[in-house]
Amino acid sequence: MFGPYTVAIDVGSSSVRALLFDGEARQMEGFGAQLTYRLRTTPDGGAEIDANDLLDLTLDCLDEVHRQVQANGIEVEAVGGSAFWHSFLGIDATGKPTFPILHLLDTRAEPYVDQLPDAHARTGCMPHASYWPAKLLWLAEHRKAELAATAHLLSFPEYLFLQLFGRARASLSMVSATGLWNQNTGDYDTQMLAALPIRRDQLPDPATFDQPESQLRPQFLRDWPCFEKAKWFPALGDGACNNLGSGCFSREQASLMVGTTGAMRVVIEAPSIEIPRGLWCYRVDRKRFVLGGALSNGGEVFAWAKRALQLPKDQEARLEAAVPGSHQLTVLPFFSGERTPYWRGDLRAAITGLSFSTEPFHILQALLEGVSLGFGEIYRLLASQPGTAQEVIASGGALLKSPGWTQMMADALGRPVIACTEAETSCRGAALWAMEQAGIIANISDLPASTGGVFQPRPEAREQFRRLRDAQSALYEKLFGPRQ
Repeated sequence: MFGPYTVAIDVGSSSVRALLFDGEARQMEGFGAQLTYRLRTTPDGGAEIDANDLLDLTLDCLDEVHRQVQANGIEVEAVGGSAFWHSFLGIDATGKPTFPILHLLDTRAEPYVDQLPDAHARTGCMPHASYWPAKLLWLAEHRKAELAATAHLLSFPEYLFLQLFGRARASLSMVSATGLWNQNTGDYDTQMLAALPIRRDQLPDPATFDQPESQLRPQFLRDWPCFEKAKWFPALGDGACNNLGSGCFSREQASLMVGTTGAMRVVIEAPSIEIPRGLWCYRVDRKRFVLGGALSNGGEVFAWAKRALQLPKDQEARLEAAVPGSHQLTVLPFFSGERTPYWRGDLRAAITGLSFSTEPFHILQALLEGVSLGFGEIYRLLASQPGTAQEVIASGGALLKSPGWTQMMADALGRPVIACTEAETSCRGAALWAMEQAGIIANISDLPASTGGVFQPRPEAREQFRRLRDAQSALYEKLFGPRQ
């Protein structure tokens, strides 16, 4: 391993980590820090985190990585970032937060979605409570004083830069996923802004997007001398970083990622794009789009089952051997509403078919099959676009730690699923993009990701998953009405 060296920060939905990468975008063993946290949730659908609590976790991770590089005589040349998309907070004129970070899983804004113009064809964002517009209407009614005191609206990475450099610096990637950005004109969507109780000058300035910073505030420069020469680049959205880090650089390669939530995406390098209904479209940067779908219920469904059910110790072996649908259950795994393909924050989970013979393992199997069916819907939407999603590459610890679940995915998609063996794809993607921007590499595609096993769809599972999909659709219509 050799330099130049890049630090990548990943602010995820359940942890913050900072890792070190060498000049070949290989994660350096023995370097890194990770701190976990849990969102503050409320019975009415709230999902928040205090901005300064998240800031402290991020600074602590950077402190630890700096201690490690300093002990080894390493100087860092670039710092990149990955952060969860869609969430935001407000700050007043002094930079003090006016309300906590509202996470994408916060569903309290659901009643306000219908009050907004449907700008999907322009913004790439389906009408949904996970985006900024509905949350802003909710704030205007329920947090009126806090919103009135807000001078600037920003994502957490911009707040981090404000603390580190005295200036909030945004990436196009983060702004493109707010629901306020017109993907093809390259500016804020005027019709959407007109429907919201905010001013344009409260939003990040497009002229400064993606620009690096290098002059740390004195207190940080004093503590982090090995970062003195580094260029710090604004964080990209975690989904964009996951695609880059798992080697999915083009529209032929679909990234299947399952972490706390889940998504399937392709990167498209083009001057403009037509956005298909049902899918979302954001940006990596000014030359690359990200097209895909997302599930609000991914790995957290598995985590819930582990917490709530008395699962057998041999659960993984049983998952690998299980016949799809043998539990006789039908599941809608909508613990936190759902995005693709339903785009409804008011949905909630349901299980039918329970009997006295039902075991906790049966519920787990049905839940994981239900999530897999959701990815099957996303894949069908992506694959309907010419030349798109010919190859599926899977990443995310929630999925790849379970070969049984990964096999379910291949069966539900009806396509081979290739396991990405890069340990931290979002961090690696952030490092790759920072390396490209800093001129360390010419193009992110110069350093492909490593891959491992291939999960082939089982022919006998095709009909079984078709029946599961039909049963799931019928239950959805009975409980929630026809799909829009």
